[in-house]
Amino acid sequence: MLVAFSVAPSASDSSGSVAKAVAEAVRIVRESGLPNETNAMFTLIEGEWDEVMDVVKRATEAVQASAPRVSLVLKADIRPGHTEQLRTKVRRVEEHLSDTP
Repeated sequence: MLVAFSVAPSASDSSGSVAKAVAEAVRIVRESGLPNETNAMFTLIEGEWDEVMDVVKRATEAVQASAPRVSLVLKADIRPGHTEQLRTKVRRVEEHLSDTP
């Protein structure tokens, strides 16, 4: 499964930034060893249901350690029998773009 998620404290620090808390969540994801990537809005992670959801839970708990209230947005693509979709889905779109005049 692929999961795109965003987790952040509901209140920022005194500078208006949530980057420090978000970095702790991203650290959990990267240390999981599962395929992942982070962009300006979401972190994507790929794996089996239980392992992915465990990482999302731990990342959320890491953010919650610095804030009494946390926002979590999660979108999942559940497609049993398919792996390496983190890169493959993008590659298929790029192939169509290269075919366009």
